[in-house]
Amino acid sequence: MPIIHVNLGPRRYDIQLHDHAFMQFAPWLASLGAGRLACLIYDEHVAEHAFHLKSAVQRAGFQIHTVQLPAGEEQKCLATLGTLYDALAEMKADRQTFVIALGGGVMGDLAGFAAASFNRGLPLVMVPTTLLAMVDSSVGGKVGINHAAGKNLIGAFHQPRGVWIDPHYLSTLPGREYRSGLAEVVKYGMILDAEFFTWLETYAAAILQQKIEPIKHLVLRSCQLKAQVVEQDEYETQGLRAMLNFGHTFGHAFEKAAGYGKLLHGEAVSIGMVCACRLAHQLGMIGNDITVRLQQLLERFQLPVAVAPEWNQQHLLDAMRHDKKNVAGELRFVLPSRLGEVKAGVKVDEAAVRQILAQRG
Repeated sequence: MPIIHVNLGPRRYDIQLHDHAFMQFAPWLASLGAGRLACLIYDEHVAEHAFHLKSAVQRAGFQIHTVQLPAGEEQKCLATLGTLYDALAEMKADRQTFVIALGGGVMGDLAGFAAASFNRGLPLVMVPTTLLAMVDSSVGGKVGINHAAGKNLIGAFHQPRGVWIDPHYLSTLPGREYRSGLAEVVKYGMILDAEFFTWLETYAAAILQQKIEPIKHLVLRSCQLKAQVVEQDEYETQGLRAMLNFGHTFGHAFEKAAGYGKLLHGEAVSIGMVCACRLAHQLGMIGNDITVRLQQLLERFQLPVAVAPEWNQQHLLDAMRHDKKNVAGELRFVLPSRLGEVKAGVKVDEAAVRQILAQRG
């Protein structure tokens, strides 16, 4: 399977897509140029994958320590981060020690932030096992943890030394987690590639059935699109990378309102993208046909599209004001201008947002 190059000068790295080529992982890790000491961080749901990975890496001459954590968004917190710091200190990790993040987006964000901050930076390797992590969170260098005031408020940019993706890991992924990842895939079509969006519509049934060939294509195309954006705006200073947050200003608020972990990230983004499209239509930026197509595709992927009536509207607005993309508390959104294109930083009055949050269905 192909290699995707993420061209960031001295921080460049490759995204390796493999097909049942697990035995190649250890030689690839050795080729990345750091030391032979590694810390493998994973959650309980991927313990079997961790066992095989650890064994392969040990056979290649690495000394590897492991940290198994409970699964769930609530692990992205200061307390668990402290546990990782303790483990790294105990194993005497230095700046040549690999941190290997095995699992979904939570493990990648958490282990990645530990790697970014311990000893002022350790080499990070991402081994995503969920669709969401494969197509989004493992690529681009954003790492961090949550705060009571909002999602990912404590974080850093720390590019991985490499990303290893095997779509066959998805065979053991719970259906709800798989469908959650499809929301981020749909996002790429909405913001960057109308042709890809149409392809998703065409192959929706096969994708939902987890047919391996469509999965390979959607992972490849999603990673290519994200890599293109990251290359042009690594630190989100040019405004381009902000487009990747389409649906996320709403979505992060929905995650907080539901309780972290109760509503999966992709589920929240799914609802958030529909809200963003409705807002764009309300502002005269797009026709209603785009919202209809988006909602129909998300529903075919069995994703939620409606704001829950029990979520307190004022609490949602307060959470949105804490969004990192806002300026001086003003509400700003990434909104579509047509299929495959969005505008970032669109300032919107609170009254307009309240109207969207009040819509049901």
